[in-house]
Amino acid sequence: MQKIFFNAFGRKLSVSLLMASCAMVPAASGAQNVMITGVPDYSWYAGCFCTASGNLIGYWDRHGLPNFYTGPTAGGIAPLDSNGANGGIRSLWASKAGVDGRPADKFGHIDDYWLSYNDDYSFSYESTIPDPYITAGRQEHTPDCIGDFMGVSQNKWTNLNGECDGNIDAFAVIFWDASGAKRTNYVPPAVSGPPIRDVPSGLRAWTQYKGRDCEVVSQLADFNPHVPSGTGFSFQDMKAEIDAGYPVVICMQNPDEFFRNLPGMSRANPEIHGMLAYGYYVDDEGNNRVRYKTSWGGSGDYTMSLWNGDWWQANISVRGFITYHPSPQITSATLGSDKTIKIKWDGPAAEVLDMTSGEAASVSWYVVERSDTLNDPKFSALTEASIDHEATVPASPGDTAFFRVRLVKPPL
Repeated sequence: MQKIFFNAFGRKLSVSLLMASCAMVPAASGAQNVMITGVPDYSWYAGCFCTASGNLIGYWDRHGLPNFYTGPTAGGIAPLDSNGANGGIRSLWASKAGVDGRPADKFGHIDDYWLSYNDDYSFSYESTIPDPYITAGRQEHTPDCIGDFMGVSQNKWTNLNGECDGNIDAFAVIFWDASGAKRTNYVPPAVSGPPIRDVPSGLRAWTQYKGRDCEVVSQLADFNPHVPSGTGFSFQDMKAEIDAGYPVVICMQNPDEFFRNLPGMSRANPEIHGMLAYGYYVDDEGNNRVRYKTSWGGSGDYTMSLWNGDWWQANISVRGFITYHPSPQITSATLGSDKTIKIKWDGPAAEVLDMTSGEAASVSWYVVERSDTLNDPKFSALTEASIDHEATVPASPGDTAFFRVRLVKPPL
């Protein structure tokens, strides 16, 4: 009888189960027109970074990470748009009392952080007035949607990365490394209380709130005029992300505007916009373009911009990018009478389409590995690389075994 352990999230399993991700799949040689398939295109609601993150997390809910969205809309699976009956999906990033199965007396993101939000055409965009939960003298609700964890519209922060105060209604902030280096799983510092919330740290905190884990990296663009030459997130970095099936958050902000003087707040958030990249195109002349969802909804699959040229909004440029890699997680392990263990897991299940050849390919492949000890562990593969999310493997000949699921490169 093998010993019983617990995995990282406290679920009781028959064996110790570990999770791991390997290095990203490199860009496919010769790929010129590639896009990730099945990316949602939600309409703007409660802020552009809220909407962009909704497109991102809605994608993963549909591709290997079920239960990121758990509301009643579309049968509990994130839909591809937020139109009509699909409007409830917006509670994924901005909860509201009485919406999408939430009790009418349970305040949420919209109720606590927006001065007013009457409908899709009447709301307090860019309001600098203190948040309603403060003026009403009530307790702030416990964070439960993506926007809560990213700090969107939360008008209680000061000295945000030394740039601005905020956040005014619909706005958020990113704590960039000004040197152009990557910031991996970075958490902003605390200022007279809990750590400040920003977009990258909020994406990771929300993922952990959902009982999963991820790696989140922020980095200024290589064409940002303030980063040293040879540093920053490059087009090759973008290609590698897309080829591996990972959509990328695009962060737009003019490089020399760090705050605005608005009525009631002298250092309010600068003009920003958030979008989601999910493809790239390199034409015959070698011009590099990025394909993205605009965060306004209905942008289709043909909205693109030159890498270092004018993007979708010509009055605002790209400042940097955020990458998000959800980790695989073992969900069950069943010890069989035939000395085997059936392991199931959740994890990325991405597919990319070569629009030139018309061929689609799964790019999220896994192997199951085992080590009989964690003291100087030596993991060895028990399975061939596969896109499946379950496998039956031999049990350990000893009393104890440690298993993990690892993302690997697709076979050639």
